[in-house]
Amino acid sequence: MATAILQFLKTVSVSIFVAIFLFACSNDNSGASGSVEPTPELLASSESRELAPVNTESESNQFVADNTAFAIDLYHAIGDDDENLFFSPYSISVTMAMTWAGARNQTETQVADTLQFNFSQGKLHSLFNELDLNLNDRNQDDPGNSDNYLKLNICNEVWGQEDYSFLDTYLDTLMINYGAGIRLVDFINNPEQARLDINDWVAGQTENRIEDLLSQNDVTNMARLVLTNTIYFNASWGIPFDPDQTYDGIFYLEDGTTVTTPMMIPETGSGENGESYAAFEGSDYIAVELPYYGNAFSMVIAVPDIGSFGTFEQNLDSSVIDDIINNLEHHDIILRMPKFECESRFNLSDTLSEMGMPDAFLSGVADFSGMDGTLDLFISEVIHQANITVDESGTEAAAATAVVMYNSVPNPLEITIDRPLIYMIRDNQTGTVLFLGRVKNPA
Repeated sequence: MATAILQFLKTVSVSIFVAIFLFACSNDNSGASGSVEPTPELLASSESRELAPVNTESESNQFVADNTAFAIDLYHAIGDDDENLFFSPYSISVTMAMTWAGARNQTETQVADTLQFNFSQGKLHSLFNELDLNLNDRNQDDPGNSDNYLKLNICNEVWGQEDYSFLDTYLDTLMINYGAGIRLVDFINNPEQARLDINDWVAGQTENRIEDLLSQNDVTNMARLVLTNTIYFNASWGIPFDPDQTYDGIFYLEDGTTVTTPMMIPETGSGENGESYAAFEGSDYIAVELPYYGNAFSMVIAVPDIGSFGTFEQNLDSSVIDDIINNLEHHDIILRMPKFECESRFNLSDTLSEMGMPDAFLSGVADFSGMDGTLDLFISEVIHQANITVDESGTEAAAATAVVMYNSVPNPLEITIDRPLIYMIRDNQTGTVLFLGRVKNPA
């Protein structure tokens, strides 16, 4: 098999299909560095973060498998066009878990089924906490070589209306399991400043790779709670690529046409910490694992055979990923791969609703009484943004998720002027029409 893999990688351009990372929450909940605005007051539980959660190995393994299952479900739900795609399922899961902590009754059930939350409330939050604590010390660098580094910064922050009553039990869950309190802002009287505060915090936590997570339409004076998670990942390759060897190579598109793109060539041999490539040749694809510095993280790439990308993608599920990971073997590999960048932004409200949790988005139906003891809150938006840069030095990636929760009010009449119209300008006192016209094409 090794000979076949070597020959394949010599002759076929490697296309990126899926990058699999493991992420965790960080205890660092500081605001954006250098912000000129004062940090909003923190409403927090008197409880402390649980630093020694008790979960069995079986529970932890099932928890990771459930998160992976949701990642694949969401991939299929949002990846139905021909564009590049990049997102952080973990960031979405963490943010929704903090939201789920306040869900009750049918809303709680629907969210759990959609997000693959297959444990009780207390157990699931404990498992998220354990994953965070286990991965919180992954940062490392080489004092003797600035080209070797790995940085992982993952944070949670919650933003709430300053005079809104949140239950102590909800505050306890946030602090004990996510190291988070609620930053008090004034959505009612100054939603724009609250939005800017949130965006500044997100930018600071992601090294300014995500600067405008929330648009003006996302946060209005109806907002009462915004839950956020950020992930910043920056790591050098375990086996460096030589920039002087990068060349213009051919990349084969799915429709059979080709484009020219910079192709990278790694240095020969293993990395300074024993990092080496591993590969697996499946029935209709080949997979390769690229380690980052220190071997704590890796990028796993699956390359379907020519003409089989659509079928492979359609059949992608957790068992395929398990098959790849469980069968990777180390080889001497001649690798060629493209440099690339990708940025994606999603409003996941409709997607998550269609995946099985519609009640959470319905005013008067959603039940988040575990947050405030009322039925007044519902999810207005779930915004996710992510970007990645892969080049000779390594990989830099960032993601952020925000769940925006509104206060229930009678449903307004929605008017979208998106078709030809006739208009007039009139004197309201006499009824005189001063101007009359139509718009058939405003462009």
